Amino acid sequence: MQPGDAERSSSDSTLRRVIGTRMLLLFVVGDVLGAGIYALVGEVGAEVGGAIWTAFTAALVLALLTAFAYAELVTKYPQAAGSALYVDRAYGIPFLTFVVGFAVMASGIASASTLARAFAGDYLEQFVDVPLVAAAIGFILVVAAVNLRGIAESVRVNVALTCVEVIGLLLIVAVGVAALGDGSADFSRNFEFKEGEGVVLAILGGASLAFYALIGFEDSVNVAEEVRDPARAFPRALFGGLAIAGVIYLLVTMTASMVVPTGTLSGSSGPLLEVVERGPLDIPLKLFAFIALLAVANGALINMIMASRLVYGMARRDIIPAGFGSVLASRRTPHVAIAFTTLIAAVLISTGD
Repeated sequence: MQPGDAERSSSDSTLRRVIGTRMLLLFVVGDVLGAGIYALVGEVGAEVGGAIWTAFTAALVLALLTAFAYAELVTKYPQAAGSALYVDRAYGIPFLTFVVGFAVMASGIASASTLARAFAGDYLEQFVDVPLVAAAIGFILVVAAVNLRGIAESVRVNVALTCVEVIGLLLIVAVGVAALGDGSADFSRNFEFKEGEGVVLAILGGASLAFYALIGFEDSVNVAEEVRDPARAFPRALFGGLAIAGVIYLLVTMTASMVVPTGTLSGSSGPLLEVVERGPLDIPLKLFAFIALLAVANGALINMIMASRLVYGMARRDIIPAGFGSVLASRRTPHVAIAFTTLIAAVLISTGD
């Protein structure tokens, strides 16, 4: 098939359609509730002051505007390749499609590689001391095995990890409720803005960082060929997932601000760990480290699923060699694309930081 040819029908897909609306919703929630929130609360606080929730609200509005575009495009073109497919349909220029697809693939693999090193670093050292690169490569190979096993199994793992992520963030909210109860929280900090900075500029500066914690929902369009009734499932999953993640983020940011002084938050590399340490609840740090490990693992899994499906989708549209579009007959998974993206990730893990 040449670029610009008629759209393949759903029945022509060689991938297995096993993802329902609820699974897709949790896929979106898990992708948005990634590792970003564990670090960005302090960074946003440095930009906006104690009113961190205002920056996250502005970022949520921007994310919703982006989601409207993706919801329309994925229901019109329910195929793998995501943004690369949409560029191909709009312009029909193979090189432009390749550039967009390569950029998105590279961002996904780079993110997964970074998360693999994070998994093998300080968090894992809470439990076992192993060489970082070896542990990170071993981790990315386990991710590849789950990905190769099948999309149904991958999404089930994602659902389980997402539930743990949500529990971890709800623990932070519980700390806030307890702090309000015993009078140790300062709720007024949620309405304090950075001194010497205009309110609007402060919110926009914080939103530019907070938006990073909300991205991820767009990755879901790359599994469009594996979703049952994508025209019905995607709008519900995209907007529902962003709404759930947005509410959790607002509660978490308000809790962080009222439990920990803004200056301490902005100067910490682990601001939510500061909340756990200063809060009135006795939450073991190893438990929180374990939850963070699973959050990192979930982010890596979703990014590698996205990257492999993007490579597969570009091959199906003849943007890259057709061999990358090969599918493992027994599992109906794009094994060549999975192997290729995993190899790149292993190289990045070994050479980057």
